[in-house]
Amino acid sequence: MNSEWEIVIGLEVHAQVTSNAKLFSSASTKFGAEPNSQVSFIDAAMPGMLPKLNKFCVEQAVKTGLGLNAEINLESRFDRKNYFYPDLPQGYQITQFFKPIVDKGYINIRLNDGSHKKVGIHHIHLEQDAGKSLHDQSPRHTFIDLNRAGVALMEIVSEPDMRSAEEAAEYMKKLRAILRYLGTCDGDMEKGSLRCDANVSVRKKGAPLGTRCEIKNLNSIRFIMKAIEYEAERQIQVIESGGTIDQETRLFDTTTGETRTMRSKEDALDYRYFPDPDLLPIKLTSDYIENLRKSLPELPDQKVKRYTEQLGLTEYDAEVLTSDKTFADYFEEVIKEVNEPKLAANWIMAELFGRLNKAGIEITDSKISAKSFAKLIKLMATDVISGKIAKQVIDIMFETGRDAEEIVETENLKQVTDTGEIEKVIDEVLASNQDKVAEYKSGKDKLFGFFVGQVMKASGGKVNPDIVNKILKDKLS
Repeated sequence: MNSEWEIVIGLEVHAQVTSNAKLFSSASTKFGAEPNSQVSFIDAAMPGMLPKLNKFCVEQAVKTGLGLNAEINLESRFDRKNYFYPDLPQGYQITQFFKPIVDKGYINIRLNDGSHKKVGIHHIHLEQDAGKSLHDQSPRHTFIDLNRAGVALMEIVSEPDMRSAEEAAEYMKKLRAILRYLGTCDGDMEKGSLRCDANVSVRKKGAPLGTRCEIKNLNSIRFIMKAIEYEAERQIQVIESGGTIDQETRLFDTTTGETRTMRSKEDALDYRYFPDPDLLPIKLTSDYIENLRKSLPELPDQKVKRYTEQLGLTEYDAEVLTSDKTFADYFEEVIKEVNEPKLAANWIMAELFGRLNKAGIEITDSKISAKSFAKLIKLMATDVISGKIAKQVIDIMFETGRDAEEIVETENLKQVTDTGEIEKVIDEVLASNQDKVAEYKSGKDKLFGFFVGQVMKASGGKVNPDIVNKILKDKLS
């Protein structure tokens, strides 16, 4: 992008609240059920039905706010957003507009260059989701599935603090991680549990904010980045060609990688918000909030601090291991079994993650349990096997799920530490490479690595490399 220009990005994230029941009814929220099998009279807006607030959803929103370093409002209320929703029978959405449940907060993100940035949270409000229109069931008709109608959402609205697609991606990753640690949203973008609207504008650096366009319903971090990059370039081209940007809502076409006009952007006035007369205001006490604060789990930033200060990990390693709750849980179970945090971190990130990525599976689906991985680390830490042998062992474990100790025993992979045996191998290597020995002694120090490699090769990688180095140095001196 032309360096004269700056992108301004704010994200509105819709996070489905983890709850067995909907926001205003007891209907199930289970994913994948038969269409219209989870719809109460309230969700269907039958005459005379009144919404009843699910207190657990309120608790989840408050925990989310606390996890995002935000202020919790002691009083909030629901409003009606009037709009034509073909898949929401009551004809309006119950949401929070005038007094949301959560106010200002922030998230710290780490960028690829190692720098950090604080992104502001403007507010979080609770609202009900709409149903789903099914257009692919008939060439002539649209069907409506109301299973999602009334499901609780948290709309998490950021400040326009992000300046690149990378920053937006890191914000989404960190937000998703925090929600998963808190257990307030499963963060599954494929199932629609986490969706994002991106507000994008451009301006010359230092100039006032430009006109923004909203890109709706982005359901993957990759698409969020692509949509932002395309939209920013489009706006710059329009302005540089003498045109102006219209405030509008746009869709992202995942096939072409382009955004296109969906509709002109409505203002709040168009929705005629007014307080919902069927729902009392939500009134919370300070004790209620403090009790929830005390119940919060250790969150990613706190874990990074502990991993670096107490376990001696680098900040990068700590960030990687805490970027997903399942990673951190796995790592902590490993070091509970064997107190080798640095060794465990290195092998989880370099060897286990590499194999998981190649196989395209999650750590929770790995055949290597954390306890089993801990045994592998212990074998290395106690010099029973070398790092080279450990790679062979982990390959077998990854494919079969077999126990590390059993593999080492049955495959005869124990490391050789007997100095007599090692010396014998070294003598054979030196005897068969007399020309290289002469070169080394004449000053070619780099040949030392060659001798180590030959010894390791001759022993099948089973000799202890530290002992090899020591004996080799003595013999070549």
